[in-house]
Amino acid sequence: MSSWKKAAKMSQKTHRERHQPEARKHLGLLEKKKDYIIRARDFQEKRATIKLLRKRALNKNPDEFHFHMINSKVVNGVHREKDKEDQHTPEQIKLMETQDLRYVAYKRNIEAKKIDKLQSQLHMIDAANETQNQHIFFLDDVEIKNFDLAKKLDTHPALLSRRTNRPTLSAIKNMKLPELDNKTIAKFEQKKHMTYKELEKRIDRERELTVVQQKLEIRRALKDKKVRKPKLVKSGSKDAAPIYRWKFERKR
Repeated sequence: MSSWKKAAKMSQKTHRERHQPEARKHLGLLEKKKDYIIRARDFQEKRATIKLLRKRALNKNPDEFHFHMINSKVVNGVHREKDKEDQHTPEQIKLMETQDLRYVAYKRNIEAKKIDKLQSQLHMIDAANETQNQHIFFLDDVEIKNFDLAKKLDTHPALLSRRTNRPTLSAIKNMKLPELDNKTIAKFEQKKHMTYKELEKRIDRERELTVVQQKLEIRRALKDKKVRKPKLVKSGSKDAAPIYRWKFERKR
């Protein structure tokens, strides 16, 4: 490249788009060329789409029919396929409901076993220690002045707040306690917290499965045509099954 071209290139001025004048600042940012190109293309695409749809509407055959016209419905402005209902005999429906009830009872039994296993691991020690102790000691006036609770219970003073797993001083001397640092203790606390959270979730799930099982049992009992229709005592909710009262009939 010659020196003249280099000098010409260095002397070129970089042209920039002007900013919004102060007098028109209240109108917002000044539209740049790239913004105009995006807005123009969007407008042209929408105009072409509307033109095409108008043309299709004018050329549409009024006698045209398609099965999708009756097999779909508009939900929030969107066409969706209708659910096709399967035809079942009463025996098939009864069998499917029985299978559903057995499956729910099976899953509930699994959750109950897991809850028992977690509770046996945790022993609910924290909840027991939070409960106030109501141990009563009967002492004389002389004994009250020199009363030492840790000495009375034969344990360390730091363990007085615990209701469970409170060893005596002789048992503490014979214990071989491992050396634990703060990191290991924090890891144990986190693991215990996660186990409690899992226990809480499984208890909620077992409660929900119980409600579902009760609702299925009520629904199956209501379909029995051999007994008189019961009276509704309390409507069902998301937390409880409905309550019905059947008229007592003495069996022969």
